[in-house]
Amino acid sequence: MQYYTYIMASARKGTLYIGMTNDLVRRVWEHKSHVFKGFTERYDVTRLVWFEVHATAEMAISREKRLKKWNRDWKIALIEEENPDWADLYDRICG
Repeated sequence: MQYYTYIMASARKGTLYIGMTNDLVRRVWEHKSHVFKGFTERYDVTRLVWFEVHATAEMAISREKRLKKWNRDWKIALIEEENPDWADLYDRICG
């Protein structure tokens, strides 16, 4: 099984959300569909802008916790390193 750490955004350099999951397609769909009430629904954080694959849940959780402690500029630099246009990667992972 694979695990993922991911970053969602409301828009380019907008509100960011960092999470982890074992099913990235399902989890991003939940964010986009506002399945759960909370932060991502309130701020319309629906764009998958970055993700990373991990072999274990522990690795994904550890990475998520580290990223959440980063300052905003570091998070933006991480996103823009691989996704300079802040494209929504959802269609790419569904294919």
